[in-house]
Amino acid sequence: MGRSIGLDVHRDFCEVAIADNGRARSAGRVTTSEHELKLFAASLAADDRVVLEVTGNALAIARIIEPHVDEVLLANARRLKAISSARVKTDKVDARMLADLLAADLIPPVWAADEHTRKLRRLVSRRRGIVKRRTQIKNEVAAVLQHNLKGKPPAGDPFGRKGRSWMAAQELPADERLTIDASLRQLDFLGGELKAVEQLLAQEAADDAEARLLMTIPGFGMVTAITMVAAIGDVARFPNSRKLVGYLGLHPRVRQSGSSPARHGRLSKEGPSAARHVLIEAAWAAVRQPGPLRAFGRRVAARRGPQVAAVAVARKLAVLVWCLLSRGEDYAYGRPSLTRRKVRKLELLAGGEPRKRGPRADPIWKRADDAAERELAERAERAYERTVADRRSAGVGVRA
Repeated sequence: MGRSIGLDVHRDFCEVAIADNGRARSAGRVTTSEHELKLFAASLAADDRVVLEVTGNALAIARIIEPHVDEVLLANARRLKAISSARVKTDKVDARMLADLLAADLIPPVWAADEHTRKLRRLVSRRRGIVKRRTQIKNEVAAVLQHNLKGKPPAGDPFGRKGRSWMAAQELPADERLTIDASLRQLDFLGGELKAVEQLLAQEAADDAEARLLMTIPGFGMVTAITMVAAIGDVARFPNSRKLVGYLGLHPRVRQSGSSPARHGRLSKEGPSAARHVLIEAAWAAVRQPGPLRAFGRRVAARRGPQVAAVAVARKLAVLVWCLLSRGEDYAYGRPSLTRRKVRKLELLAGGEPRKRGPRADPIWKRADDAAERELAERAERAYERTVADRRSAGVGVRA
């Protein structure tokens, strides 16, 4: 059997430890340059196993080492702390601990995404950062107007043409005027950056069958669908929907000891926060459209309030996402006319040609079709409500 090698990864170097038929021993350091890492990888045996914690450069290091060894594991740092909590913490101790745990087969591995999924994750992260920065700038402008007693701009969009004209006409101190003018310039710049990122995301979503499938769910647009695809990666790594819900951090914390009953607390909020955030937004949109999801949200809201209901619907959406991706099916209660409009908007954002106008053109949206589909969705909503009522009258519990 080959050796177990632990790497404590840093930006400039990796601390190496080797476990070979006994306790691990330190084996020096390797510079985290591509040339040095290739030399180190070439010195390893084909039956060696290597483990390193997930950090910013861990995946790139793993890609270099993989062709030369039997297995490379990426370890979750949080779960490692639950296994081993050393009183003395140094780079050498950490590397030896990794090697010893690998030799004992106690490493909880982390799934390594493929290049396409990592590309989607980078784009989603880039977009989220831009949106956060835009929100911060808008809040700064609102704060300037508020503490100068200027009130609310008389426009639906305070940062549109009418809102900006109103802001330009306000009398403000020179430093406050400088803040607003600089903020508006930053918003213009970030708007261009956001458009470029969303165009790349739209091009990826247009060619992604899973993203287009998820867009059949009420409340799911291009951004929500591609964010979920990026977060999940290969849905086969989740054996059931409960695993996906836990991965997204939408399950409550549980505390239980001895004979006392289990206590459920707040959401764990583990896993990708971007996916959790878009699911909550999609939940608010889904409960405004007719269908079983709206009936479910209303039922929970009547008992627990709208905020808890939004989280419950988000959890339901996560289960729905797992079912659709696992089975390769569209949402059964989706509205095809709305889905066609989403897809057309996606194609235009990706750079598609506008449709030709005229009497012979096939319209994306037809009023009659939309009305018929809305009626079917309302029927499904009423059927869900009757099912819940029947189960309650029969004394059968209904899951939230």
